[in-house]
Amino acid sequence: MPEKHSSSIDIFDMLSDDSNEKKKSQRKELLSATGVKELFKQGDIKINKRTCQGLECKLCIDACPTNALFWQSGEIKIIKDLCVYCGACVLCCMVDDCIKVERKRDNGEIETFSKPKDVTKLQDKINTKKRVERVTDLFPSIDRYCEKYQK
Repeated sequence: MPEKHSSSIDIFDMLSDDSNEKKKSQRKELLSATGVKELFKQGDIKINKRTCQGLECKLCIDACPTNALFWQSGEIKIIKDLCVYCGACVLCCMVDDCIKVERKRDNGEIETFSKPKDVTKLQDKINTKKRVERVTDLFPSIDRYCEKYQK
């Protein structure tokens, strides 16, 4: 196997590898300060430019906890590296189906929403699962409940 000399090293390859790791560390550092509890590593966000009323409201920009949305050249733009797919932008958008978020949970479940009503239903479903799990942990059986609260 030939030795690599400094003239044969692909500097662009080295920069792209380093920049990818650098991006990940910068993203982690930026997101730690936001206080966002649920981070989704995989997902996608799209804004329908035809229905967006961003010129009038810019509510999604104000709601974004990571500043992934910004105003440029008369339209709302997205920095996808900063987006955690939390759905805050969809919740405050006054136009249904304007912002579409698709995210993948750690268990492989894919969630898609584009209306505030969908986000609210999804959050309610998630919170209900968490409440059931807490109650099940405290009281695995009816007998255990009766033991604790029997008069």
